[in-house]
Amino acid sequence: MSAAPIRLLIHGASGRMGRALLRLAQADSRFQTVGAITRSGGTIDGVRALAAERRSSALPFDVLVDFSLAEAFEGALELCLQRGAALVSGTTGLSAAQRAAMATAADAIPLLWSANFSLGVAVLHELVERAARALPGWDCHLLETHHVHKRDAPSGTALALGETIAAARGEPPHYLSLRAGDVVGEHHVQFTGVGERLELIHRASDRDIFARGALEAAARIARRGPGSYSLGRLLLD
Repeated sequence: MSAAPIRLLIHGASGRMGRALLRLAQADSRFQTVGAITRSGGTIDGVRALAAERRSSALPFDVLVDFSLAEAFEGALELCLQRGAALVSGTTGLSAAQRAAMATAADAIPLLWSANFSLGVAVLHELVERAARALPGWDCHLLETHHVHKRDAPSGTALALGETIAAARGEPPHYLSLRAGDVVGEHHVQFTGVGERLELIHRASDRDIFARGALEAAARIARRGPGSYSLGRLLLD
């Protein structure tokens, strides 16, 4: 007998990521989308959405996937704690207090936060860490390229990769940022030694990869025990 579908609640469903999640989840037999939450409620792509202030009346769910705003994040986290449900979040701009609340919540529920839900980037983190440990004396540069409308530089993904590198070798990489055309996202990590160079590159050409990655994370974390998970860990376990 096949397992029952994972009951999914989308928090921040009216945004670009939220709409992609709704569209892809409804075509994925692993999931049953039980509802959505937006600032004002209504209906999003045929799914009934609760207003954020009424999120406590959401139907029972196994995993909440959150791509909202920092000011709405605490409500999503509290709802998961109340229900004993897993949380997968890609909401950025969180404060130190909110990150501390996440760390505490991971003692009670399975929780995953990531700045980037690309499956390729998750594996890139693992490869970059191994290279940084193996080549401690080499120069390390991290070049990231995004579309002209992206304001933050370096990107959140570049900074997260930089943290992985710094933890492995004791110092961060040299960052370079380019904003050009309609590039979805490219991250290029280069280790340079005497007479040789190692390059690790990830290129994104479709924004749906991030929604697909978040759904993969939701599928893998749904029936895990409490703890703070990474996408790379879930993929490689």
